[in-house]
Amino acid sequence: MKTILVAEDNDSNYILMTYILRRSYQFLRAKNGQEAVEMVDKGGIDLVLMDIKMPVMDGLEATAIIKEKHPEVPVIALTANAFESDRQQALKAGCTDFLPKPVSGEKCLQAIAKLIGG
Repeated sequence: MKTILVAEDNDSNYILMTYILRRSYQFLRAKNGQEAVEMVDKGGIDLVLMDIKMPVMDGLEATAIIKEKHPEVPVIALTANAFESDRQQALKAGCTDFLPKPVSGEKCLQAIAKLIGG
């Protein structure tokens, strides 16, 4: 089973993601961008769902570091900031895809399956 890293500092958003992912994927949690970078560095992560606004290190900075070290790991940005400029910033940082919050379970699973299979 594929492993997804959910980088999310908000508990209720994390719980929603576990509900969406639980049948199809294993998942781990990082509560900030720095933890996300460290967990991807350890290996075994097939995809990252990256919140953008997080403490310690934001999702854009974490994504840029992850993609520099591990270009093969897809990163999907998850953010409440759903303007086109936010999408462009996420893609420029190296995100493979962009999903606005609140996340539709179906759209999230489709985006993941497109990148790593389901």
